[in-house]
Amino acid sequence: MYLQALATDYDGTIADHGDVAGSTIAALEQVRESGRKLILVTGRELPDLQRTFDRLDLFDVAVVENGALLYLPQSGEERPVADPPSADFVAALQRRGVSPLSVGRSIVATWEPQQQAVLEAIGELKLELQIIFNKGAVMVLPSGINKASGLAAALKLLELSPHNVVGIGDAENDHAFLRACGCSAAVANALPAVKDTADFVTRGARGAGVEELVAAMLADDEALAALPRNRVPLGKGPGDELVDLKPGDVLLIAGSSGIGKSTLATALTEQLAGKQLQFAILDPEGDYSELEQAVQVGEEKVPPTRKQALDLLEEPGTSVVINTLGLELKERPGFFAELMPELSKYRAKSGRPHWLIIDEAHHLLPAGRDGKALALPDSLSGTVLITVHPDAVAPDALKHVTKILALGPEADKVIAQFCAATGEQPPQVTVPDDEHVLYWHRAAGTPPKLVTVEKPRQQHKRHIRKYAEGALTDERSFYFRGPDGKLNLKAQNLMVFLQIADGVDDETWDFHFGRGDYSNWFRGAIRDDELADEAKEIEAEAPGTADSRKRITEIVTARYTQPARAEA
Repeated sequence: MYLQALATDYDGTIADHGDVAGSTIAALEQVRESGRKLILVTGRELPDLQRTFDRLDLFDVAVVENGALLYLPQSGEERPVADPPSADFVAALQRRGVSPLSVGRSIVATWEPQQQAVLEAIGELKLELQIIFNKGAVMVLPSGINKASGLAAALKLLELSPHNVVGIGDAENDHAFLRACGCSAAVANALPAVKDTADFVTRGARGAGVEELVAAMLADDEALAALPRNRVPLGKGPGDELVDLKPGDVLLIAGSSGIGKSTLATALTEQLAGKQLQFAILDPEGDYSELEQAVQVGEEKVPPTRKQALDLLEEPGTSVVINTLGLELKERPGFFAELMPELSKYRAKSGRPHWLIIDEAHHLLPAGRDGKALALPDSLSGTVLITVHPDAVAPDALKHVTKILALGPEADKVIAQFCAATGEQPPQVTVPDDEHVLYWHRAAGTPPKLVTVEKPRQQHKRHIRKYAEGALTDERSFYFRGPDGKLNLKAQNLMVFLQIADGVDDETWDFHFGRGDYSNWFRGAIRDDELADEAKEIEAEAPGTADSRKRITEIVTARYTQPARAEA
């Protein structure tokens, strides 16, 4: 469920001359029954609204006085959002004969053509007040207070993001709050300017239009919210065609180790942050520990807790990196399996985080475990899976994938592995060059195509402690096997690599050195091009065994154990 709440104006929207039709009440009841929230957003003063409308109990929050006051119908609590009007200002209006004149908790209201007298009083007293017009009504409020600010206060109370709200209105004072919603509609009777502001215009007027919007939301809220402004750019295809993610998508990013998957994911997080979309990253290897757009939970030697992550996510503006490097490899799938039900429950309640990014998905969602064992929800909407081996990911997870980005010279094999795992016929593909990746909109049934992807503004940084002391996955570890494969000495980090290098026999050392295995490992698994280039130069010189062992050890030690470089 993506759209978690409906925010609606009163007069001219759900109400026709103050009356709300029974069919509109029934539609609003359906919204509540679906588990969603209802928010009333009106310029009316609370006593007037209570006299006029006897079904305020339908709403979780009523934003009244054009954003200046929150009313909680279930408890009867009133929460002012703005200061009360100045007695001097009211007196100044009365001296000028402004009539009719209504004074609420914060709002002061009259009707056209009294706005000139209002402006004179504001100028005389040098007050920071604003005038908002609404179909002939003249509403005076503190500067910065409007329906949008009132809605923001209501959403903070409900712990909801504006992205997960659909709004509907009809008049001038609805512009601000409609723009603040992730999706907005104008009823057919709305002013032309309001129709221009809204994403949709209903066929029906007033309550009939609201009923129409409710039906569309309940039928497919992800489709309703799949607007251009809610889409996340991934790159461009042929003819500069935009390639993007929409609410409800499940993206697979796959390719060989060191090919740029994490870099692409970093660019994606920048796009998400730019659109104020909340994300959570399951980061088994600490690849995102320095991400600028998120708060990290867990460190290289400090395991994360589920509570830490969930507590941070309660703030809609906070994205989270859950670093599980502090857990043993065998513990990480279990941690994820325990976290996933809690995270799924929270997403069902709040619609957040908007995107869940699961790196090393073949470890956290292994093919050997089914969806039930992995605690997978019925839907993985808004999820990004990143893996080296699509065929090693649980088929119950892969079946949700709508779009694929396959990277590197083996992109065709990535697609073939995915299709083998899902039991479908692989499409014909073109292997991408260094400037492109292979994009397949699987859900649309269109052929894969080459696209250029977004580049991150921030550098994807190395994490020295991780590579020096952490526990890399089996695929990224180095194996000293020797020419005949008699050995199987695993180096899961650089410190273990140095320990084994110091004691391994000359024949094994020379075998790997001569093949360029050390420089290749530094580049592909450690992701340190500078270290790889230094090692490659040594390999090209072909020094003797003792010298090569000494020099490789020196360049690793210099970059990863010096105090000044304890953390990049």
